[in-house]
Amino acid sequence: MKRHLFLLTICLSATLAIQAQQETSADYRRSSLYSVMVNHTDQKFADEIKTAFLDMEIPDKYNDHDLSVKVLDMDKKLKGAKSDRENAIITDFLNNNNVGSRLVAKWFNRDAFTGQCDVELVKERGLYNASEFDKAMADRSQRARALLEDAGEDLIGNTFVLVNDIRYIDKSKKSKGFATALRVLGQVAGAATGVNVSDLTDNLGDMIETIKGFKVGINTFLYQLVWDEATSATFYQNHFAARPDEAKRQAFEAGRGTYKLKFVGKVESKGSTTSFMGIKENEPQVMVLKACTRAIDENVADLGHEVEAFRVKVPLLSTEPLTAPIGMKEGISKNSRFEVLEINEDPQTGKRTYKRVGVIQPISSLIWDNRFMAVEEGAPGATLGHTTFKKVSGGDFYPGMLIREIASK
Repeated sequence: MKRHLFLLTICLSATLAIQAQQETSADYRRSSLYSVMVNHTDQKFADEIKTAFLDMEIPDKYNDHDLSVKVLDMDKKLKGAKSDRENAIITDFLNNNNVGSRLVAKWFNRDAFTGQCDVELVKERGLYNASEFDKAMADRSQRARALLEDAGEDLIGNTFVLVNDIRYIDKSKKSKGFATALRVLGQVAGAATGVNVSDLTDNLGDMIETIKGFKVGINTFLYQLVWDEATSATFYQNHFAARPDEAKRQAFEAGRGTYKLKFVGKVESKGSTTSFMGIKENEPQVMVLKACTRAIDENVADLGHEVEAFRVKVPLLSTEPLTAPIGMKEGISKNSRFEVLEINEDPQTGKRTYKRVGVIQPISSLIWDNRFMAVEEGAPGATLGHTTFKKVSGGDFYPGMLIREIASK
């Protein structure tokens, strides 16, 4: 009897573990991202680049934590932009505008007029059981403190600011020559036929000149919200108000400097030529959007390689074969390695931990090209929908287990 009970317990535990992993296959905890750009108003295509940036969506492996200000206009280049260090102008802008406190306020849906806050966004992004979370908060129990610590460590503390310094690179000498030839051809054709076609060929020449020569270089600076024990305690004790509270409203306003950002990394896109196949000649704005999106995605992927806290985690979609919704947009190559993480939740506190249970590697011929407009340009692998992996080490995997890239040595 005991033996049967023991086996039943093992089977039940395994079933619950599989169910828990499968429940996370669609929803999982992501880092949160606020993306802003530096727009050089004196450069060519400044307005087009600005429009393209405002049309971009936050990378889908991150939560959208954008604030109202998305563009910082400047009439000159940033000094020391090619340095690996933080830029004083950008850091001063973030500090002077209290961006850290604004990110915290968004996390708790803070009402600027009454000071009232809630934890609805924390519950939603943390995938907590809403009723249990609310009960723990109402009881002010040890579990409530543990849940808030868990949210702080795995959610609020993984809030990032991405500042993109976008510069147009004019590499159009060859296309200018072809465009000039077209203009001359138009003049000759006009003289021969008596029809003035110079305007038409001028426009066509300008279009080719733009499309063939358009490149952007982007310096991307990454900052992370500081959410340590002292900052967390200050917020919950002095600034969090479950109902309108004028004293706490004023305390938060006076203490905005408490919430800080730390510089964690910087990369520069290589300015590689973007293929404009699939873009019509009368859609130059789409070309600008594609070039800028590809460059920023490249920088986000590079920062993930360099900054461990910024690396994305995605769920396994299936195990036979091993597949996951991640690809070239996130910088995957045949040399990439990923750890497979099992999610464990403490039944007493609700705190989640991640345990490595194996390592997988992409199959080079089955890497998904999920870069922006890869389908429209007919890129190989663009229609796969996921990347297929092979097991390097580990035991049994289940759909919903998270994978995270391992830094290359």
